[in-house]
Amino acid sequence: MIETILASILLAVCLVLLGRMMLKPRLQQRVDAAVRRAVQACRRSVSSAYRWRSFRKQAARAAEEAIRRARGPGPHAGGAWDGDREGNVYKPKSFKRPRKPH
Repeated sequence: MIETILASILLAVCLVLLGRMMLKPRLQQRVDAAVRRAVQACRRSVSSAYRWRSFRKQAARAAEEAIRRARGPGPHAGGAWDGDREGNVYKPKSFKRPRKPH
């Protein structure tokens, strides 16, 4: 069974190469370039599918870190807030400066 499949694949490859040899040189170059582009596209898609999981894990870690920082203590050392909180809105004291007259 496996020998038959392998022989048929080998026969198909030989027929494709024979057909390629029958082409004119200019057309042969165009076919070669198209095959090269197709192989590179397949390689890129396999590579991106392989790396997709690691990128997703990295993004999840970055999101968890951002959430942890957002829920953590205030912006200054010791966790003390230098301003007022109204609900979930933080208003630093630096916003309470006198406005410039216009």
